[in-house]
Amino acid sequence: MSDAPSYPPYEAGHFDVTDGHSLYYERYGKPGGVPVLFVHGGPGAGFGEDDKAFFDPMVFDVLLFEQRGAGRSTPFASLDDNHTDALVDDITRLLDAFDMERVLLFGGSWGSTLSLVYAIRHPGRVAAMLLRGIFLGDARSIDHFIGGGVAKYFPEVWQRFVAQVPESRREDVAAYYLSQMQSADQDVRGRFCYEWAHYELSLIKLDAASLDMDEMLEHYNYRSLAPLEAHYVVNRCFLPDKYVFDHAGTLAGIPASIVHGRYDVICPPRDAYELHRRLPDSAMHFVCAGHSASEPKIREKLIEELGRLSA
Repeated sequence: MSDAPSYPPYEAGHFDVTDGHSLYYERYGKPGGVPVLFVHGGPGAGFGEDDKAFFDPMVFDVLLFEQRGAGRSTPFASLDDNHTDALVDDITRLLDAFDMERVLLFGGSWGSTLSLVYAIRHPGRVAAMLLRGIFLGDARSIDHFIGGGVAKYFPEVWQRFVAQVPESRREDVAAYYLSQMQSADQDVRGRFCYEWAHYELSLIKLDAASLDMDEMLEHYNYRSLAPLEAHYVVNRCFLPDKYVFDHAGTLAGIPASIVHGRYDVICPPRDAYELHRRLPDSAMHFVCAGHSASEPKIREKLIEELGRLSA
């Protein structure tokens, strides 16, 4: 996406955490402004220039980082010591290193999961949450996404995805894909990474059929997105089932805004609404859109809610 606007960071680099991982980060906006932590999705998607466009650089001081193995973080696409507890600890290390005592968490899709888990475990570090495309990381959410739930809406997309899997292995499609992404054959690894990401990106927008898929795949770092996402799905996001629901009540006092596409087929709207019902001090906003943060109605509402939560 070479024609996309550029939003130069005022600081960028790599931040060493534990287990040999080094996270790529950028700081964007106004030093000393309203502190925001941008928590990307996937896992494995990383962040891009367009993610900075949500934030007024005269108001916000935004820390964006790429989680273990994602995008420009190293080792690239590594599954070693890559799990939810480690990501939560990494966030605390980043906030401590950059003297960000309390932040507004801005997270979408898997980023909403990680934001919620972080807030549950470290509520004193969270000033507010702006969550988009709610993914709960529980069995029901995972099974919908990777167990055939989307076939009711996009049967041709689901059929292409499962066609790569022998019928004898279709009881656990994600595990088969992950095994092939770890093949000694580079071509096999590349094909299964491509097909996994192609599946997801075919569902991401209302008008996904009109997208330049190869351009989108590169933009979303599919070579890290696919294996990391499969790794987390196979391991049920390294969380007890219904972890977010079971602990949502502990977040009383933290203002939260939920923005969700009415026609999101990756993350069903029911999950966003049920989270809202359990999450004290939350506001629920359904908009006419699919899953992607770049959908016009989602982008418009996110920017509006950023202004409200930071006022």
